[in-house]
Amino acid sequence: MARISVGRIGEIPVGEGRVVDAAGKALALFNVDGTYRAIDNTCSHRGGPLGEGDLEGTIVACPWHGWRWDVTTGANANNPAVKVACFPVTVEEGEIFVELP
Repeated sequence: MARISVGRIGEIPVGEGRVVDAAGKALALFNVDGTYRAIDNTCSHRGGPLGEGDLEGTIVACPWHGWRWDVTTGANANNPAVKVACFPVTVEEGEIFVELP
């Protein structure tokens, strides 16, 4: 696995997300009550940018068509069998890292 720096704590407020670049791959990075979560940025419905969606608890809504995803598992909120990729996140000395396969 490749460990990629994607930002620093404090750059994403609690309850928000951002689109980040991880070695050329677009990820959606979220701050869920101080814990960082990363999923694929591309909604599997029509390719919307999940990092630009509204986060409520652990659920992000795609800004294009409202499909909802659990940022802790990558599962679709209405049909958990449908998933987007979810990536491990660690924080060390204020820096946020995502592990990519």
